[in-house]
Amino acid sequence: MFVDVHCHLSFPDFDNDRQEVIGRLKEQNISLLIDPGTDTRTSKRSIELSSLHDFIYSTVGLHPHDVTKAVPEETLSELESLAALPKVVGIGEIGLDYHYRDHCATSQLEAFRAMLRLAKKLDLPAVIHSRDAWKDTLRIIREEKSSNLRGIMHCFSGNTEIALECIRLGFKLSIPGILTYKKSTLPAVVHDIEIGDLLTETDAPYLSPVPFRGKRNEPSHVRFVTEKIAEIKQLPLNAAAGIIKRTALELFAVA
Repeated sequence: MFVDVHCHLSFPDFDNDRQEVIGRLKEQNISLLIDPGTDTRTSKRSIELSSLHDFIYSTVGLHPHDVTKAVPEETLSELESLAALPKVVGIGEIGLDYHYRDHCATSQLEAFRAMLRLAKKLDLPAVIHSRDAWKDTLRIIREEKSSNLRGIMHCFSGNTEIALECIRLGFKLSIPGILTYKKSTLPAVVHDIEIGDLLTETDAPYLSPVPFRGKRNEPSHVRFVTEKIAEIKQLPLNAAAGIIKRTALELFAVA
């Protein structure tokens, strides 16, 4: 019933109890999980995990935190080779992050363009991270726009105006556990956006929803995000979960 389109289950945070976490996934009816890579090493770990479970898929890419200088051609070539492997359904986690003072905007912008072009070349959806960088994120997407450029705005943090622009450019909004926080502005966005343009994620091990805030997040908690969306949209839980799942299956082209 439920889907988590962005969860770092392959990260070391789950090394001690990954099988137990996967067991809870099945108990909570999580039928699709997408585990993103953030560089070549983590992309390989993600692919390895997805190869072991029929309902887990992976994406490969370069996270902006891992881009501090020009990306070598061999890295781009290796990511392209990894993206051709079975169970890889997207290019990501990619994007821009200007939150920290020591970020290198020039290198991030170059890497972001390269990753978007790879997504277009391979006809795969892009999984985009944007933090304190919406102006440049949307500008680059507009400049790289093509008929097959599509994907998700992972851990969406913008307002309704930004949300509508993302949708216009071919992207769905992936909603994290922040939706359940008391001071979150996401409920207003979810209210204003068609449910067919929304997806659910945990970004585990980060951003645990209420009532687990402050603890390690895990993919089974995506149910709480889905419940909150259903409440805001005034839909039965099964109906909301069904729409979100169909959107995810279509976007990532998985059965």
